Amino acid sequence: MSPDDLDLQKMMQRAAQMQSQMGDLQKELATRRFEGSSGGGMVEATVSGALRVLSIRIEPSLLSGEDRAMLEDLVAAAVNAALAKAQEGVGQELARMQQSMLAGLGN
Repeated sequence: MSPDDLDLQKMMQRAAQMQSQMGDLQKELATRRFEGSSGGGMVEATVSGALRVLSIRIEPSLLSGEDRAMLEDLVAAAVNAALAKAQEGVGQELARMQQSMLAGLGN
């Protein structure tokens, strides 16, 4: 086996390892929770790292009001805030993994 074959084999093993690590990270991120709120905390939304809405909490006093449009706006704002936090958190973790992978290629 030539040195080039060994280098190619090492690269393939490293690529398989990186793919496995990425899958593990994606699974772990999907279990994380991110929260966002609006209206001074009157509406709160929780989403997963997989960008799924897990829950919405609405202050009871908002439900008795007649301003449906305001409530809809607050819910949308809370969900968007939670999704933005989730995207930021996922992006940071993926950047860390990418840096780790690139550093590993030098070995």
